[in-house]
Amino acid sequence: MAPLPKRASKGSLAPRIFSGLLLAPLPIAAIWFGRPWLPLLTATAAGMMAWEWGRLTRRGASAGILIAVVLASVAAAALVATPFAIALAAAGAGLVFWAARGAPAGEARWAAAGVLWVALPSISLLWLAESGRATLFWILAVVWATDIGAYTLGRSIGGPRLAPRWSPQKTWAGLLGGVLSAACAGWGTAAVLGISPVFPLVATSATLAIVEQFGDLAESAAKRRFGAKDTSGLIPGHGGLLDRLDGLLAVIPAVALLTFIGGRSVLSWR
Repeated sequence: MAPLPKRASKGSLAPRIFSGLLLAPLPIAAIWFGRPWLPLLTATAAGMMAWEWGRLTRRGASAGILIAVVLASVAAAALVATPFAIALAAAGAGLVFWAARGAPAGEARWAAAGVLWVALPSISLLWLAESGRATLFWILAVVWATDIGAYTLGRSIGGPRLAPRWSPQKTWAGLLGGVLSAACAGWGTAAVLGISPVFPLVATSATLAIVEQFGDLAESAAKRRFGAKDTSGLIPGHGGLLDRLDGLLAVIPAVALLTFIGGRSVLSWR
């Protein structure tokens, strides 16, 4: 495989910040106003990410099935019920695998995995929204803080690579910066919401930073598998939506699973 182009340099920080400031109001407004804006934004983002995954895995005609399945799953989560949406996503992944069965070994599995990688976080997001907007704002704060902390400390300190086979630019220093920043986001959330004691939320936020970083690494592994630098060029300084939201796609299902196991919002843990 030919070597991949180098990732964004320090000079790309300005467009990254500009793109982040431009895009951030969209999810914030959608979460604040709720239905129908949040389901509509979720469906739009999911459809675009499904397109990017089909583009990444070079699925051609079967990419249309991938997009349709993801959109149907998000619609089911918004209009029917979460269990039905999850079942539809699982069945859709099987359909995409069948449609891509003539692909080289392993590529059909990658195509099918894209359905779950995009659909399950989208479904989980709409399910979590039913318990109130505070949880979603906290998730955004943790993910954004992790990205900022990891980028800043990783670029400043450098040092040993976290997973050089998957993402040569990520370092252990960056992971530490992300964890510390996420912990601060958890502390800030607890302070704003009057949550006491603060330790459970701080510890959970720090742990989710690790989940976020491994979500980023998972997509990096997929891009290296297909020899791509970015999933698309939709967002200056970031690449595509999948490049921008890869960590969020890992954190949302993790929070949904914790909520399901605990039987209540993570913000209410004591």
